[in-house]
Amino acid sequence: MKISRRNVIKASMAMGAAASFPYLLRAQASTGGEPVKWSHGVPQAFDPYTTTDVDIGDYAFGVYDMLFGLDSKLVPQPQMIGDWSASDDKRTYTFQLRDGLSWHDHTPVTAADCVASIRRWFQTPGGSLVKQRAHDVSKKDDKTFIITLKEPLGLLIDQLAQVSTYPLFIMREKDADRPPSEAVTTHIGSGPFKFNEELFVPGANITFDKFEEYVPRSEAPDGLAGGKIARVSRVIWNDFPDQQTAVSALQAGEIDFLGAPPADLYPVIESDPSLVLEDLYKSGYNYFLRMNCLQKPFNNIKARQAMLHLINQEAFLRVINPSPQYSRPVKSLFGTGTAYINDANTDWYKEGGDLEAAKRLFAEAGYAGEKVVILDPTDWGEAHNASLLLASEMRKIGINAELASTDWAGLVTRRAKKVSVDEGGWSIFISSATDFQFGDPTTAAWMAMNGEESWFGWPESAEYEALRAKWPDVETLEERQALAREMQQIWWNYASLVSLGQVVSPVAHRKDLTGLVGLKTGNVPMWNMQKG
Repeated sequence: MKISRRNVIKASMAMGAAASFPYLLRAQASTGGEPVKWSHGVPQAFDPYTTTDVDIGDYAFGVYDMLFGLDSKLVPQPQMIGDWSASDDKRTYTFQLRDGLSWHDHTPVTAADCVASIRRWFQTPGGSLVKQRAHDVSKKDDKTFIITLKEPLGLLIDQLAQVSTYPLFIMREKDADRPPSEAVTTHIGSGPFKFNEELFVPGANITFDKFEEYVPRSEAPDGLAGGKIARVSRVIWNDFPDQQTAVSALQAGEIDFLGAPPADLYPVIESDPSLVLEDLYKSGYNYFLRMNCLQKPFNNIKARQAMLHLINQEAFLRVINPSPQYSRPVKSLFGTGTAYINDANTDWYKEGGDLEAAKRLFAEAGYAGEKVVILDPTDWGEAHNASLLLASEMRKIGINAELASTDWAGLVTRRAKKVSVDEGGWSIFISSATDFQFGDPTTAAWMAMNGEESWFGWPESAEYEALRAKWPDVETLEERQALAREMQQIWWNYASLVSLGQVVSPVAHRKDLTGLVGLKTGNVPMWNMQKG
């Protein structure tokens, strides 16, 4: 059955009417065996409330836990929650934690921890919708907390379970009490894996150990729902800046998993009988460039619109993934496979791009040779290649484009700066998100245009935001599709983001590594997998 948004809402309410879900009050069994080794980025910071970086997301899914988890059909299911209910007027929700939850420092998880985490989440784009509707979040007793709303929000449980951007990871009260602008530096969660401080080598590798006291739910693993069972005792992430070296290590059995093998080596992987190339995420990646709307030249709408015409998506797809069967252009704000894709205001798209139109619009913007700094992540091959092409294309029409080479972790740090390029700021960076994430503008941070509260680049349009605010309350699919057309009309006029196209990005792993859980968000949790 195709799961529509309305199906999800109905499923959520049905859960509320049900009694508590059973769970197994028994810690994870001891597990021996060899550690599982991944080729994976090693973040410089680890607080998932400060960034949407996918590496930090993977870390957080292992170390922290969530109140609700999406199953493989994207229906939210209780995870840390044992029982919950909604009042008849749908304004008061009462939640009770299940038994057996504890932190990695061996203290119990309490309702106070949940209240503090929800209030911290409210300060991120991921929690902004619930924050707008919430009247209060309060503790009732050690295991029970209450969310009261100013008006009903049918998507409340979906929002608590969403993983598109800034998911609601539950932290200790002492950590969650600080604002997201102050990153948490401890690694104490309540998830199935613990961060090993002694073996951590910054910039090189991270070791996670199975948290023996974690009590998984009794239901079968299903996406982010059900039992999160750590079936291996240790997982080690190694950072391989050179993807060729990572593939060689995979072939030699020195690592077991490679999240993003380079496309030109797919034939090598497919020809090795000990390896598997797998579309684990079941959702293509949409690549895009983001402009800094606060600084010249992209504080001018004409300059931003020029970039829409400059980009030849087919050329960018060739440098991101040279295999045509793995790529296609993206014209809609809502991706290629969501229920809301449409053709409103997409006349800017032209196969091959339109350099003359781009040059004319930069002239109309009054461009006077200002330096355009492109943040270039040299340890992410696809984005690095696209950055090189972007700089070349901009120089063709006389733009003073300059590459600022860094690793991805350095890019994540620098893109948060709102200052001018002369003061260490930036003009453009390239990123990507799964197509699935473009289907919900209430959770995809880059789809907001609420000024300096917005995602990096900080676009601002009150007209667009007024439409986006209607999204949670629209009753039918047809009405939401019509709303999507109105939003897209404004979106492409404003042009804070330019599509570079979509690619399918399979993972590669050793054949004896099984049970991997792939999320449409592009994350890979560490539970459930086993080796040998």
